[in-house]
Order: sequence, then C-alpha cells, then structure tokens
Amino acid sequence: MQQTVKQLLALVEEYTDKFSKIPDTEFAQKPASGKWSKKEITGHLVDSAQNNIQRFVRAQYINRPHIVYHQDEWVAEQNYQHYNTHDLIELWALLNKHICVILANMPQEAYGLEVNVGKEQEKLVTLQFLAEDYIVHHLHHINQIFSNYHE
Repeated sequence: MQQTVKQLLALVEEYTDKFSKIPDTEFAQKPASGKWSKKEITGHLVDSAQNNIQRFVRAQYINRPHIVYHQDEWVAEQNYQHYNTHDLIELWALLNKHICVILANMPQEAYGLEVNVGKEQEKLVTLQFLAEDYIVHHLHHINQIFSNYHE
C-alpha cells in the first residue's frame, strides 16, 4: 500500500501544477456534444476521490459496505463545467492527499477487506484492489486531459 501512496502523491505533485497551466478556456472546452471537458473530467476525479474515501474508511468498520458511484449524475449535478478552475484543482489535490493519509495509516490486515461496488448486482473488490485501481483510473483520465494539450 505504501507504493500506492507514493504513486498517488507523485501524481498530485506533478499534475496540480500542470492542470493549473492549462488555459481556463481550454480546460472548459468540450471536445464534442455529450463529452466531458477537461474541467468535468477533473470533477469526475474529485467524485472518484470522495467515493473512494467512503470505501476506504467504511470498509474498515462495516462488513462489505455497498457504495456505488453514478458518474454522469454526479458530474452533472455538481456543475463542474462552471466550477472555479483553481478551486477545483485545489479540491482534487487536497482530496487525494487525504486519501494518501488514509491509505498510509490503514493497517495491513484491512487490505483484504471487501466493498460492494456493483450497481445492478453484487461486485466485491478488496481495498487493496481499489487503491491500486485508483491509480490506473487516474492515469487514464490524466491521459485524456493531456492527450490533445501541448504547452
């Protein structure tokens, strides 16, 4: 888990500044109708952090908590497209630093605890899997944000 914490901290350190350098007009530009802007993708990462904080904490005292995330609804209802860009980036960074604190302090015996993340049917995953997949998920969306951006 400590390696995951180091990876996440490195992502936050590297990309907080890189996100901030993207002009606000480009950060808010939608690539196509029905597609998320870079700002909305960042909001989605904020939502992912909030949902995973719940999972990492609650699984340690509730047996197999059922915590699902309806991403389109969350992004739309929070109106990330019109959120202050600086505040959104700062929120993303702070929530991820908080996840690092949670993971760094999680006892090793908690790594195998399970969370039900299934929407339609039960889908059990371990906290270890969630933490490792969280990095993969972040990298996927960071690559989306920077795929067509050149400083």
